[in-house]
Amino acid sequence: MNKNIYIVRHAEATGQEPDASLTEKGFGQAEELCDLFTDMKVDKIISSPYLRAVQTIEPLAEKHQLKIETDPRLKERVLSSQFFPNWLVKLEASYKDMNLKYEGGESGIEAMNRIVEIVEEMISSDLENIVLVAHGGIISLLLHHYDKTFGFEQWKELSNPDVFLLDVTKDNSHYKRIWNE
Repeated sequence: MNKNIYIVRHAEATGQEPDASLTEKGFGQAEELCDLFTDMKVDKIISSPYLRAVQTIEPLAEKHQLKIETDPRLKERVLSSQFFPNWLVKLEASYKDMNLKYEGGESGIEAMNRIVEIVEEMISSDLENIVLVAHGGIISLLLHHYDKTFGFEQWKELSNPDVFLLDVTKDNSHYKRIWNE
């Protein structure tokens, strides 16, 4: 069975906190995302529990009369519990060494494994068209799982929102970008 797993990065938000809302522009982007899926069948929607992710996909869920399931495995990766003024340098280093782990944070491999686990559950399900809503860091790690060349530089090029289609068949998996702001 062919599987279409749509990987959606949330729309523009007011901040990085779990309860950060979408901006006015972000709410408009959420409506545009809904339009992207107008002619597509959607069997299930699973979102990060973070407010900005849920708000991004609410118009689509309403249109398709689907419940948004939240899963903490889709939340953003925590790089560290410490504040790093040079966090971008630290983040880049974590893409070069996927086992690198800062205090109170998650290594790249740990974060990648949790999102890959959800995708594998969806692949083994009877569902054909699934929408997963998450965050740039965790999405970049998922895409790295399927394409080892997807790393820090590609993460920097992600937009809010962004959409990738992971097309999974019995013998092959590949992704393509189908939206970016």
